Amino acid sequence: MQVYGAIHPGSHLSDNFAHLGEGCIIAFPRTALFGEEFISVGAGTMIAPWSTLSAGYGPGVPGDHAVELNIGRRCTIGLRSGLVAHERITIGDDVFFGQDVFVTDSNHGYESLDTPIGRQFGSTSPIEVGDQSWIGHGAVLLAGARVGRHAIVAAGAVVRDEVPDFTIAAGVPARVVSRTDGAG
Repeated sequence: MQVYGAIHPGSHLSDNFAHLGEGCIIAFPRTALFGEEFISVGAGTMIAPWSTLSAGYGPGVPGDHAVELNIGRRCTIGLRSGLVAHERITIGDDVFFGQDVFVTDSNHGYESLDTPIGRQFGSTSPIEVGDQSWIGHGAVLLAGARVGRHAIVAAGAVVRDEVPDFTIAAGVPARVVSRTDGAG
């Protein structure tokens, strides 16, 4: 089942995607997968089992703008990670995710007291992860997060805004604690 269920260029589900680069693989089983027509995966990228890839608000739920989930070349997305794009998530090249990383470019609304929060669509803001970065085990990237080039997000950190190039961020909310280029 794992071999047959894997998605890669030329597999039974590959034509559903916006793009699948040579040698990429989306392992089976997956927790959720929808909006494939808005998902691009670069060459040599591996997405581990039990991961979620979603673009849009769900099967059959219309959106009011174009959606993009773009994962670069030679990336590794760890076991049980989730990427949920309602607007745009862009992952650069050579990015590594630990296990259980969650990335979403949206929030739930909560203004209507008569509607369950889970049914209220909130604001969206694109997310970007720069080339050569590392996102640690259990980290969370929230709407509007930008992780720079060659940056590290520590295990369990929650990123709500910017992690500059060549820095290490840790904590909840994530704050820069060091640099990766030795400059401080």
